[in-house]
Amino acid sequence: MIIAVDGPVAAGKGTLARRIAERYGLKYLDTGALYRAVGLLVLRRAQDPADEANAIAAALDVDQIDLTDPELRDERTGNAASTVASIQGVRDALLDYQRNVANSRPGAVLDGRDIGTVVCPDAPVKLFVTASAEVRAMRRFEELKAKGVATTFEEVYADLQARDERDSNRASAPLVAAKDAHLLDTTKLDIEAALEKAYEIIDAR
Repeated sequence: MIIAVDGPVAAGKGTLARRIAERYGLKYLDTGALYRAVGLLVLRRAQDPADEANAIAAALDVDQIDLTDPELRDERTGNAASTVASIQGVRDALLDYQRNVANSRPGAVLDGRDIGTVVCPDAPVKLFVTASAEVRAMRRFEELKAKGVATTFEEVYADLQARDERDSNRASAPLVAAKDAHLLDTTKLDIEAALEKAYEIIDAR
């Protein structure tokens, strides 16, 4: 069983995907962490994330970054990840890794931006998790504030809009819901309510 969970930043897809994997005894892969690892590696090498050659070289060395490294969650890393993710060579370098996880037994839940459209287009269950930009920005702002990061809602909102723009309009694997994906809008849902809706969809399949 492969379950694809796509959606924009701060929509809640990561939390949903982890809980879904736990419930059904499947492996879990946060594919965004792979792109964050590439972005972080480029930054640690003091290189420009927009430089194609450097970004592809980092993608080929992605195993040098621990996917639990807390620096992966920094805003600077997130912006670098969004930049490198627009480079086709980076996506090509990471594609086999993602598909190998997806096709391992007993199955996997993958979350990202292009799981249902590119990585696993034949996944039997596809969820597209979204929420309004304002709600997503507030969630992200509260998360950063809890971590002691000095920022404002306005800064977070502007950053989120910029990342949405890059993710949705990039030439390579843009963020878009697969035609057969189930839309799950979490704007007015807490995590438990969103999970119940996801479980209904998965159990029906």
